[in-house]
Amino acid sequence: MQEEKEIKEDPVSSKKVLEMITVANEYCHFIEKASEYPLMEFLEFLQKILPLLYLKASLLPEMQVTDEDATEHYVTEEEWEALFNELRIKLTDCDLYLYLDHDLKNNTEPIRGSIAESITDIYQDLKDFLLLYQKPLRIFKECAVHDSRHLFETRYGFRIIDVMNAVHNYLYEPSGKDSDY
Repeated sequence: MQEEKEIKEDPVSSKKVLEMITVANEYCHFIEKASEYPLMEFLEFLQKILPLLYLKASLLPEMQVTDEDATEHYVTEEEWEALFNELRIKLTDCDLYLYLDHDLKNNTEPIRGSIAESITDIYQDLKDFLLLYQKPLRIFKECAVHDSRHLFETRYGFRIIDVMNAVHNYLYEPSGKDSDY
C-alpha cells in the first residue's frame, strides 16, 4: 500500500503524465496508419484528438531533471520526411492553411502553413516523448516529461492550435473545401 501511495505522489508517473502518454500514443498510432483512413475520417480524428492533446500537454507537471544529457531523440530525418510526404499526399488540396507566426510579436501578415508539416512536427515531438519515457531509468522519464512540457510551451502547442483552426475551417466553412485553407 505504501509503494502504491509513493507512485501516485511521484510527478514522473502521475495521473497527468500517464494520461498524456495515453493521448500521445493514440495520436502517434493513428498518424502512423493515416494512409489507411479516408480523408474526412482523418480530419475528424484530428478535430477530436488535437484539443485533447493540447489539454493533456498543458497539464504536464514541471519536472526537474538531474541529468539533461539523458535526453534522446528517436525520429530520424528520413522517418520524418517519409511521414510528411505520406500526409501531404493524403491531404492534397486541404494541406495549406494561413496562420500568424507566434514568434513574431508584431506580425500581422498571415503565413502559409502545411497541415502535413505541422502534424509531422507534432508527431516527432510526441514520439520522442513516448520512446524516451519507455526507457527503464527514472532520469529518462524525467527528461521525457520535462522536454515534452517545454516543447509544448514553445513549439507543438502552437502547431496544435494552428492545425485545429485549419481543420475546423476545412470541415465547417461553406467554402472551406474550395479555399486555400
